[in-house]
Amino acid sequence: MNIVLMGLPGAGKGTQADKIVEKYDIPHISTGDMFRAAISNSTELGLEAKSYMDKGALVPDEVTIGIVRERLSQPDCDQGFLLDGFPRTIEQAEELDNILSALGKSVEHVINIEVAKDELVKRLTGRRICKVCGSSYHLIFNPPKEEGKCDKDGGELYQRADDNPETVNNRLEVNIKQSQPLLDFYKAKNVLTDIDGQKDINVVFADVDALLKSSRN
Repeated sequence: MNIVLMGLPGAGKGTQADKIVEKYDIPHISTGDMFRAAISNSTELGLEAKSYMDKGALVPDEVTIGIVRERLSQPDCDQGFLLDGFPRTIEQAEELDNILSALGKSVEHVINIEVAKDELVKRLTGRRICKVCGSSYHLIFNPPKEEGKCDKDGGELYQRADDNPETVNNRLEVNIKQSQPLLDFYKAKNVLTDIDGQKDINVVFADVDALLKSSRN
């Protein structure tokens, strides 16, 4: 089962990704994890990616695509995978098709977790992070037991600078413009399914699960 997971910041992609990989026992492959693993293993592409990242520059597509090719060729992907954060452009999506075609595979599902923009703003601006352990809370949806303190270690909770309303709005606008061509690309291939992400987390997963189960029958 080869899945690409999409959704705007705050849509709950990470939560659904965790549930999918646990239920279906497939690896969760995110761009960040791939880069870190390639750098940690000192692969040729990993070292090349690091040289750009150390300069604060964007890693070129050909390097990113090479790292994706290496990762998807590993044995743990034989029964499927969940891609998160890649592809981001039509060009990357076309290269992903080429990589999978060479492996005798294809993208079977593109799951887009849909949430209205005003709801995303509410979600993102209410987020608070523990300074000690990095645990995430939300003032409305997942508040700490004691205001301003982490339940786990009592660490001070803070709002990230990029979680203020103006920055969040700008970030969402950029993401909407970037993601729409990709959604159209996969819609044309009849592999895109929009899932309502404004429901309860478990109801959202039930919808995702129903989609994946139906494709197995």
